[in-house]
Amino acid sequence: MTQLNPARPDAPGRDEPVPSRYALKVGDIDVLVISDGVLPISPVTMATNAPAADLKAWLGDMYLPLESMNWPLNVAVVRSGGRTVLIDSGLGTEFPGFPRAGQLATRLDAAGIDPASVTDVVLTHLHMDHIGGLLVEGFRGRLRADLRVHLAAAEAEFWAAPDFSRTDMPAPVPDVLRRTASQFLDVYRGQLRPFEKEYEVAPGVLVRRTGGHTPGHSVVRLESGGDRLTFAGDAVFQCGFDKPDWHNGFDHDPEESARVRTRLLREMAATGEQLVATHLPFPSVCHVADAGSGTFRFVPVVWDY
Repeated sequence: MTQLNPARPDAPGRDEPVPSRYALKVGDIDVLVISDGVLPISPVTMATNAPAADLKAWLGDMYLPLESMNWPLNVAVVRSGGRTVLIDSGLGTEFPGFPRAGQLATRLDAAGIDPASVTDVVLTHLHMDHIGGLLVEGFRGRLRADLRVHLAAAEAEFWAAPDFSRTDMPAPVPDVLRRTASQFLDVYRGQLRPFEKEYEVAPGVLVRRTGGHTPGHSVVRLESGGDRLTFAGDAVFQCGFDKPDWHNGFDHDPEESARVRTRLLREMAATGEQLVATHLPFPSVCHVADAGSGTFRFVPVVWDY
């Protein structure tokens, strides 16, 4: 992984009982998937339009708890063409109710990655579990002054006056999301590089707006040497493979989200490329198989040690 994960004997987190980073190559592009930790959520959040019996059966089939489950948080660091790109930044440390998340800064240090080496940040969208890491004071102070932050123009516009009328979130959440997004835009406005539909951040690193989950939600496509990998952000959740029509409570346009998810999974099943997504079990690197009847199958890759 060249400069991205050198072993440092003095790095914090080296004795973690479970791994929190996974390195892979996409052609000539170096990729490091990093776990920001986990968030506790109610399973019904993943399936707000599903009959209770169907959700209970799915959870049982997946050996998942019925009342509360851990929602993974994955981010990625990508190196291509002399640029180091951080994709999303996790939750940060301003939310004491989620003590097991917000690990990005510690885990970058453990991987030997100096935040000052990051040239670009790509944000899939402005929900707090994707931008909070950039608001951590100690971490923000270590970033370079000329950092470029890429996001869809539609996303920045949406959060000026966000509409939560079609979401199904716990009562306090919309206000926290609104406040965090507003704070982020105030802090980073001078470094934003908004794009309309797509933008090549570095050689073979293309960010593309999909909409759905939020109006400016975007995915990141990596392509080099005939290899492809897509970081799908919140376009795909754990139930999204075999239940792509289930709505997530955080979707601002649930029907469009389902359409985006189905198109994306169908495309990936056809190309055979790899998928990484924010809330799939770490490291989330997988392939997508077409299971017929408009459903899909999560096929985890074999770890390459």
